[in-house]
Parts: sequence; C-alpha cells; structure tokens
Amino acid sequence: MEKPWLTFYEPGVPASLSYPEKSLWELLQTSFTEYMYHKALTMNLRYLPAGLKIGVSFTYRQLEDRVNRLATALAGLGVKKGDRIAIQTPNSPGGVIGFLAAIRLGAIVVNTNPLYTPREMRHQFHDSGAETILIWNELYPKLKEIQAETAIKNVVIYHLNDFIGQPFGTLVKRARQKEGHWVDVPEGNGVHHLVRLIANNPPNPPDVHVSPDDIALFQYTGGTTGVPKAAMLSHRNLVANVLQCQAWFTKVEPGKEKVMGAIPFFHVYGMTVCMLLGLKLGAEIFVVPNPRDLPAVMDMIQREKCTLFPGVPAMYIGIINHKDVSKYDLRSIKACISGAAPLPAEVQRRFEELTGGRLREGYGLTEAAPVTHANPIWGQSKPGSIGVPFPDVEARIVSLEPDANGKFRTLGIGEEGELAVRGPQVMVGYWNREDETRKVKDDEGWLYTGDIAKMDEDGYFYIVDRKKDLIIASGFNIVPREVEEVLFEHPKVQEAVVAGVPDPKRGETVKAYIVLKPGETATAEEIIAHCRQHLAPYKVPTLVEFRSELPKSMVGKFLRRVLVEEEKAKLAAQQQQSS
Repeated sequence: MEKPWLTFYEPGVPASLSYPEKSLWELLQTSFTEYMYHKALTMNLRYLPAGLKIGVSFTYRQLEDRVNRLATALAGLGVKKGDRIAIQTPNSPGGVIGFLAAIRLGAIVVNTNPLYTPREMRHQFHDSGAETILIWNELYPKLKEIQAETAIKNVVIYHLNDFIGQPFGTLVKRARQKEGHWVDVPEGNGVHHLVRLIANNPPNPPDVHVSPDDIALFQYTGGTTGVPKAAMLSHRNLVANVLQCQAWFTKVEPGKEKVMGAIPFFHVYGMTVCMLLGLKLGAEIFVVPNPRDLPAVMDMIQREKCTLFPGVPAMYIGIINHKDVSKYDLRSIKACISGAAPLPAEVQRRFEELTGGRLREGYGLTEAAPVTHANPIWGQSKPGSIGVPFPDVEARIVSLEPDANGKFRTLGIGEEGELAVRGPQVMVGYWNREDETRKVKDDEGWLYTGDIAKMDEDGYFYIVDRKKDLIIASGFNIVPREVEEVLFEHPKVQEAVVAGVPDPKRGETVKAYIVLKPGETATAEEIIAHCRQHLAPYKVPTLVEFRSELPKSMVGKFLRRVLVEEEKAKLAAQQQQSS
C-alpha cells in the first residue's frame, strides 16, 4: 500500500527496522551488560522533617542481581513458564524488579491498577488465572477480601521503604502510619516479603527458553464498552514497539538520558514508552509513585535534569497551569510524547515555550503494545494530529459499515472512517475471547481501533473521536474533541470535557464540563459566547457546568463516560420523582 507519510520521516528514522529473534528479557540484557555501572532506577521520597528527601538508587548491575534473585525465589515457589504473575504496585523499584523477574522466567505479567476495587481485582485475577501476585502492602486488605475466590496462592509483599537503609526506612514507615496508610502483613501461609526473598536466594534462576512468540503480558483494556479483556502481548510485540519507539527518538543518547517516570507503569503506555524504553536506552529512570504530586515531579526534573518525559495531557496541563511553575527550571527536557488522550494544541505550545523541549502527540492502544503513530519529534509536527505511522506500521481509514460482501472499503484523503492498523506490535488476541478477537482483528492482521479518523494528503492522521463518543443532536453528528479544542483556547479554562447528554428535543445536547484556572471566575454565558465565535451553532454547548475537578483514570485520561452516566442517573431520578 502507498505510504505518503514516509516522506515526512525525519532524518535517521528508517521505513523499516530489523527485529531480533529475542525475548524481551534478552533484549534488555544488552543494557545490563553495557551500562552495568550506570544508574538504572532512582526513587526519591519526601518523608523527612524539614522537607529533606530520601530515596534509593540501583545501577544496572544491582538491578539485574535483584531480578535474578527474585526469579530464583519465584521458581522455588513453583512459578514456571506460562504462569501468570499479577503486579499491583504504584511506580516503584519493587514493581520493576517483579516485572523483569517474571519475564526472566517466561511467566506472563498481569498488570493491575493499584486503584482497583476488590470487585475489579477479583474479575482480573479470576479471568487471568494468576496464582502469584506482587502487591504493595497497603493494598493487601483488598486482596484478602477476594483471594479465596481466585487461584492466587503466592503473595509477595512490597513495602514503599523496601531497599531504603536505616534509619530512613523506619521514618518512611512512621510517616505512612501517621497518614493512616501503612499495613503490617505478617509472613507465612503463602505470604512472603520481597526484600527477604531477594536476600535469601542466589542470583542463578533456572534457564528457561522463551520464544519471541511466547506471551509476555496480559494487559487489560479499560472496559468502557463491557467487561475488561486481556490483550495478549507477546515478547515479539513488546520488543518491536520498544525498538520502534527508540528509532523515533533520533537524538537520544543511550547511556546518557534521564527519564521522568511519572506515568504509571501498570498502564501499557507507561510500561513501554517509559519503563521498557528507558531500560533499553540505558537511561536512569526516576520513579515517581504519585504522578499527581506535581511539585515533586517538577522538583525532580529541575534537580536531576531529566531529559525525556513521556506523559499524558493532564500532566502537561497541570504543570503549565501550576501556580509555582515559574520557580522551577524545566529546560533540561528534550522530548516528550503525549499519549492516552488528545493533546490540545494550546497546551503543546505553552509547554514547549516553558521547557524549550519538544512535546509531540502520539497515538496507540492497548492492543498494539501500544504506540502506532506519533508526530516527528524534531521533524514536521502538525498540532491536532496524531502524526504518522511508526516504521513497519500500515494504517488506513475504512468505512464504518461493511459493503454487501462484508468488506470494509478503504476511504480516501480527508474522508472520515475507522482507523485500522497492522504491524509487528499488534496483539496476538484477547485471552479466552476468540469471538471478541474476531471483532477487532481480521485474518490479514488488521486491527480495527474503534476510533474515527481521517488522513491528510501528507499521510498525517487525525482522530476525530471514538465511535461511541459521537454526539448526535437533532440529527447532526458532533465530535467532542472539536468543541474541547475551542474551550481550551479560552484564557480562563484549565480543563474541559464535552459530552452528549439526554435532551427531550434534540435527542442529545452538548454539555461542557469545565475546570477554571486558579483565581479565575466565569459564567456559562461567557463560555457559550466564546464557543459561538468558533463553532457552528449546532456544535455550541447549551449547558455548562463548572467543577473543581474532572473524573480521570489513574493515567490522567478524562472519563467522559462517567459524566454521561451521572447525567443519566440524574434524569432517571427526576423521572421517578415526577411519576
């Protein structure tokens, strides 16, 4: 197929890459060897009096040693190739060690959100068949509620102060106790402490042959359209996407970069673009357990001179609008790729002015490990677009409905349809859900993303919206992102989400949910008047609600569906009262 986007690849980015026949662990071993005395992971905590900081750092050699010791311990507990190991921690050295030990043994990692409720945990652990879990001690009570209903028999406890020497480790524990978070978990009956497993086992795990086609990861989808499903990502999928990302960052210097690790590693984007890419580059990854602590993030960027900052729009929005941002020097940042949600053009412009670095919008999805598109970092960027396909990625826009023969027609330049992608990073399928796999992946390897998009004459792609997010008011199709872009241009607006809410006359009407910048005031009429200047009448919000915050996922993605569900619940309550 034609690939007009290749013309706009920046110098140094090849049209195609060579992918080694290696497992993910074998790919990363190069860094453990070549950069053994370089720092690999650093985590700083602010738990000392007077705001002093404590933390822990591992070199690549020390990290590999701990990974091998944990792998030895897990093998001793009966973990073998193909077994599922759930990891449920905030960003932490322990979580990284657990992830690497699992793939070292050929086990399958089940990434698990620390914010999950017991009900959500029960579904994921039961569905995946996980028998072992590495979990943060403060989450243990939730696990105990549902463990009997799962196959989990080995529990490895990670503490936030693990690997921190005394007396500082005790200070962290006391601080967490004072905040009411700390949970003491005694060993025994299948419960083990991570630091003791590492200390009491040698660094010589069994040799396990892991093929590139073996499954490395069960990554669960958000479940916004039904029960969460596990995308099965192979070692080949993850190796491919790590190498594609590395090729895209043409000006990085292996062994010299410093990566801001604020985006959660349990999310596929943070896992690949931050953790795995950082390790492949031999970078020092600064691990941030709480990504919402923006002063800590900015302070670390300033002190450590971080150069790469993968993130989501909410992080960049929070930084550029923070009241103390002028106190920090953030100009060490060279490059950032924003993912997981649309990046408003105004946010991109202001962040680049603030840091002097490049902030570029990319695109991906769980089922593609995840990145498929990005704007060239040092080449031609088109704000508002997701950029161009990565090397070895094919992309096309297809009709929303099949023809009489059941085939989806490929659309032309500027036509809106569903984005379909094909490449070496596309998942094997959904775990135990062949019917669901067939709905999104065809026999030729094309993955149908569920996103409405268009392509311009240069091969740059634009996400119009997800099919399910279209607002249909009085027969007109309205795409929320277009309205949101206009709202972000208002000088008083910090965050904005648009949703379609029930309306007795129009079927649906446009409602805007807005968080104003600190110290600002505005009226609904003022916001609507601004929109009228830039949008066709049928796209202008008829309702405006001001909020102190908007619902977001752990990775900072706006949860439009939560707002829609709230409106439906309000309507149902009103109807019940009137009857």
